[in-house]
Amino acid sequence: MTFRDIVPSDADWLVPAHAVHYAREEGFDDTFGALVADILAAFLRERDPDRERAWIAEEDGRPLGSIFCVPLDEHTAKLRLFLLLPEARGRGLGRQMLALCTEWARARGYARMVLWTHESHRAACALYARTGWSLESSKPVHSFGQDLVEQHWSIALR
Repeated sequence: MTFRDIVPSDADWLVPAHAVHYAREEGFDDTFGALVADILAAFLRERDPDRERAWIAEEDGRPLGSIFCVPLDEHTAKLRLFLLLPEARGRGLGRQMLALCTEWARARGYARMVLWTHESHRAACALYARTGWSLESSKPVHSFGQDLVEQHWSIALR
């Protein structure tokens, strides 16, 4: 497994990978893929390489995951578009990707990092809890055609 910087052509894989995975695993509707496309387009268009980074995890040239670090404000980084396809799970790659992203944010001087997810992403939430993240808030929502419990997590980087 290698981790490389994102390139614009990764959009051809990244958007459908998220959309298909979450439609199959959680019943998310097409609005989720549209959200991913919007996030990715803004990142590619407006990226500040000193403050933002994205990695693609790949094996033998095949992309298997993604993770993004973007600024929320001057002192806070936001983790986005964290995905590890099911066939790549169970090998510690999610933990590696999360560590890579948080260490990069720490090295850039961010004081904390936050993320938004759903309670139904149980493996990811368990990973966050095991690696020092704190659940800050949780509330029921109706998003992507589903009744979900939205969660906000954070971790201190200093």
